[in-house]
Amino acid sequence: MAAVAEKTLVLDKTMAEVFDWSDSDTPVRDALWNFYMEQNNHDTIKTEEQMKPLLDQSDDEVKALAEKLLKK
Repeated sequence: MAAVAEKTLVLDKTMAEVFDWSDSDTPVRDALWNFYMEQNNHDTIKTEEQMKPLLDQSDDEVKALAEKLLKK
């Protein structure tokens, strides 16, 4: 029986694992969530609506978005 390799999404990696400009141990998913929460005045429903499409995006798309929004 062949072993099935699990895919680790960029969303599940820490910021430091994905970006050389970050030393944060926060997962990319949480960093984006926190960003959107701040932008939405801590409205969970709006933030959830913005995060949901990320689940269907490629790792490259998520990485590009995170870099655009989070790189200081």
